Amino acid sequence: MLSASINLVYFDVNIRVEIHKDWHYVRDLNIFIVAIMSDFDPYKDRDGGLATQEAKPKLKRPPLYKVILLNDDFTPMDFVIEILMDFFAMSEEKATQVMLQVHTQGVGVCGMYSKDVAETKVYIVNDYSREHHHPLMCSMEEV
Repeated sequence: MLSASINLVYFDVNIRVEIHKDWHYVRDLNIFIVAIMSDFDPYKDRDGGLATQEAKPKLKRPPLYKVILLNDDFTPMDFVIEILMDFFAMSEEKATQVMLQVHTQGVGVCGMYSKDVAETKVYIVNDYSREHHHPLMCSMEEV
């Protein structure tokens, strides 16, 4: 049905070009084509009674990763607090708590992020520590 309508429209265009003097005939043909095309209903069910349902994609949240600092005996506590405040947007009080956790328990959680963000933070902290000649290590673990 749809291909027949397209063929008739194409035929109508050819008639206008070839028979440009006979406007009365072209007008009648246009009315005929409009009548045929008006039978096409884009909202009509053409599936032949087949029930279809669009599948909604099942999305799940990406896994989170913990960014952690590992204790060492050489990095000053003030430097650890500076890193926590600058790279993890912690207040001075929160940074002090995490620094003390790293110092006493050997590891402290800086935050939980998506994989890309966690990898970036680990890289930046480790790079910054090396630039300032400190052995502080940052790593990540899947939650």
